[in-house]
Amino acid sequence: MTSIAIILGSTRPGRRGEGVARWAYEIARKRTDADFELIDLADYPLPHLDEPMPPAMGQYQNQHTKDWAATISRFDGFVFVTPEYNHSTSGVLKNAIDYLFAEWNNKAMGVVSYGVIGGARAAEHLRLIAGELKMAGVRTNVTLSLITDFENFTDFAPGAYQGPALDTLLGEVIAWSEALAPLRKVEDASSDGWR
Repeated sequence: MTSIAIILGSTRPGRRGEGVARWAYEIARKRTDADFELIDLADYPLPHLDEPMPPAMGQYQNQHTKDWAATISRFDGFVFVTPEYNHSTSGVLKNAIDYLFAEWNNKAMGVVSYGVIGGARAAEHLRLIAGELKMAGVRTNVTLSLITDFENFTDFAPGAYQGPALDTLLGEVIAWSEALAPLRKVEDASSDGWR
């Protein structure tokens, strides 16, 4: 069965993303067309990228990188839950993405973003990053406003329309993940150390 990771892309104390990610996971796990797992970057304390070789080489030397690669390689697609910091995604999420290359290739991705204007700029930056890593970004983006989807800017209380939007996003990520499966098989078979 198709396996999708919901990646919580904030580790900041007091982060709002934890409630968002748990909401997304609870909706996702009611589906029967894929398996979902919540991945919290707080459980993967990666230092600033410290691998001597470019990730595209696939020659990981540090155990934390090997562990992260093993985690990400298990999935067929991803839903990134990201805040918007300074018109972009969080540094910790960008760093976690930058650690790897082949593990992201030929997989689908969607974005659940949050911020004053719904985190739309963070989502757009993630789409650019995903393109470089040979990920297919789905059209639907769930944008959660700190003004309308949070009470007092802190307590997550999504509008009723957000659940159906998330369900659409999940369906797109699953469909694209399945469509890209043949490319993943070809790439796995041809991997020779240079990715």
